[in-house]
Amino acid sequence: MKTAPPSVEALIDLMARLPGLGPRSARRAVLHLIRKRALQLQPLADAMADVAATARECLNCGNIATSDLCPICENEERADGTICVVEDVADLWAMERTGGFKGRYHVLGGTLSALDAVGPEDLRLPQLADRVTSEEVREVILALNATVDGQTTAHYIAEMLEGRVSVTSLAQGVPIGGELDYLDDGTISAALRARKAL
Repeated sequence: MKTAPPSVEALIDLMARLPGLGPRSARRAVLHLIRKRALQLQPLADAMADVAATARECLNCGNIATSDLCPICENEERADGTICVVEDVADLWAMERTGGFKGRYHVLGGTLSALDAVGPEDLRLPQLADRVTSEEVREVILALNATVDGQTTAHYIAEMLEGRVSVTSLAQGVPIGGELDYLDDGTISAALRARKAL
């Protein structure tokens, strides 16, 4: 039996569909927002309405933007001949948080997956090939997840761009602060293969 008004139940149902929130977490979040209506609920609603009205996909790289191009693609200083290829926007934002990459990005929108019937035509691969030519790219850095689908996609891109541009990938292996005893065999093997001189 539902005890909340229909509008509140509808909000709970919508929030429960968000990643990381189930029905209980959504119910707690909605109750908290209602209690803090003036401080949190109304500003949240306003921010969501603004994002719904203005957010779009960057026509060049696939990042989130409020105009045709995102700030990274508009920044001429970042046109340094390198493109970092990521699976989704969350990965782009994670790379940007490090402050270590000064080039431009390309968001694929997923990875190749036979199991999920995701083929090359379902990703932004033709746009990547076009950018390599039009932006005079010298290096494509593959920053894809170390999963079977991520590695399959990386191999596909490397073959697609072979002979046109240098294709590199992020190093894989032991994370900073990681203890060998807690790592899986695949991570340890990758770290061993990617070893370097001190």
